[in-house]
Amino acid sequence: MADFGGEGIMLAGAGRALLLQLANPAVGRGVEEHSNFEGRPVNRLKGTLTYVYAIVYGTDEQVKEVRRRVNRAHVPVRRPDNADSPGYSAYDPELQLWVVATLYDTARTVIEKIYGPLDAGTADVMYRDYARLGTALQVPEGMWPEDRAAFGRYWDQQVATLQAGPAGIRVAHGLLYPKHTALWYRAIIPPARFLTAGFLPARIRQDFGLPWNDRRERRFNSTMRMLSLTYPRLPRGIRHGLKDYLLGELDKDIRRNSRSAKRQGVSA
Repeated sequence: MADFGGEGIMLAGAGRALLLQLANPAVGRGVEEHSNFEGRPVNRLKGTLTYVYAIVYGTDEQVKEVRRRVNRAHVPVRRPDNADSPGYSAYDPELQLWVVATLYDTARTVIEKIYGPLDAGTADVMYRDYARLGTALQVPEGMWPEDRAAFGRYWDQQVATLQAGPAGIRVAHGLLYPKHTALWYRAIIPPARFLTAGFLPARIRQDFGLPWNDRRERRFNSTMRMLSLTYPRLPRGIRHGLKDYLLGELDKDIRRNSRSAKRQGVSA
């Protein structure tokens, strides 16, 4: 995990993980009602990646900071059942488990597309490290499937029963077909949308109305083969550049917060 966790190619699967999360109707409702995801998608992605990098690579101080951020963001994300729809809570361990599960399965999927199937030892280490992400997000330790075989059974059951609701579909459409974001973001969306569709299970792809056919499948497979030949040959500094940058930014935020707290303490 210490080798694969910081790979920039993980970004290729970001849309897959997000749409799988949104395919859970409770997650979709929570995001639609409590997030400005569509207006600030890059900030949300940056926050998720910073959390993952800090848990895997970070210092105790960095881990403490990202956990504080997650907890603060989750406080308002709750609503009781009403006549129109069931309620939800960001502290629901089942939903937290699903979010981390999408991150793990997406990371594994992307890495195996680029580097080929992992040997059992490496795969087990990667799996255990993603369990750490879950417990850091307050998933009870006993809820995380005990091994990769158990996870496979959990995953297949979840995907078989998923059906994206109207809220999740609306959020996903706003992200995949943005109208009010920076030009550079709109420019990268078509290839990102293509990769997202290619990585998704077929039925979930259909739920979100993403077009697919044999020609797109061949193009996707060709793209993955090309990336598997070129990406691993890039210098590690480039492949891990995003991770290093985001952890550096996290350190800057921690120092700014510390200085601000000291000033407030003195003025008090």
